[in-house]
Amino acid sequence: MSFTLTRRPNELVFRTARLTARTWLAPHYVRVRLEGESLTGFDSPGSDDHIRVFFPAGDTERGALDENGALDVETLRASPSREYTPLAWDAVAGSLELEFVVHDHGVAGRWAADAPIGSIVGIGGPRGSMVMEGAPAGWFLAGDETALPAIRRLLAGLARSAPEGQGVVLLEVPDADHQIAIDVPEGTALRWIHRGDAAPGSALSRALDALGSADRPGAGAGAGSGAVFAFVAAEHAVVKSGRALVLDRWQLDADGVIVKGYWRRGEAEYHAPH
Repeated sequence: MSFTLTRRPNELVFRTARLTARTWLAPHYVRVRLEGESLTGFDSPGSDDHIRVFFPAGDTERGALDENGALDVETLRASPSREYTPLAWDAVAGSLELEFVVHDHGVAGRWAADAPIGSIVGIGGPRGSMVMEGAPAGWFLAGDETALPAIRRLLAGLARSAPEGQGVVLLEVPDADHQIAIDVPEGTALRWIHRGDAAPGSALSRALDALGSADRPGAGAGAGSGAVFAFVAAEHAVVKSGRALVLDRWQLDADGVIVKGYWRRGEAEYHAPH
């Protein structure tokens, strides 16, 4: 089996949606459901897509909404915003589900945890998508809780396209209470890494540094290096360890791997590379 990663541009569309439900999946991890007419037709072709979510402050019922009930461009530009990976959506019914890591600081997590049902947000994008075409024989997915939506979407696609593949998933969370239910394809090993009070990404980086050539998915079955897909995303410090593993020790094709910092400690406005 072989695969390629292809970059596709998308038309940039801004939408308005209302919060209609929230579900707590772990003590600091929440899923929210957004609904709105402008979400009809929404699509996210790539599992690692980023949309920008705008959080307007104050009374959006007066002055900020146009005659169609949508947030105007000026309000969006003036509002704080953060990037997230869409988890699930219904392009016909007009709904979108997102997941948030909730911190004591920052606008997005607090909104996801505390905003009244009916609160309005703006949605922009995704502007571009990295789409997998074909099917890898093996896969390696690693991340912290910010990468959970992308990793779950990747696993769902791999289960359909490469049901006989071999995979490894490493997920870093604070402790066992923060683990959430994840469906993994047959032949995929899931390993949770608990960082405790250590800095986010540090435990995952150590786990990546400990892996050698024999740990590459499919290594024992003779899978070619170009047939393995790798995705590593967490706090920015993990990038060095991720690249050293998949590019240097495993010598995977650089065109078939994604290694990125989803966020950077101390930089609220950090944008993950698309």
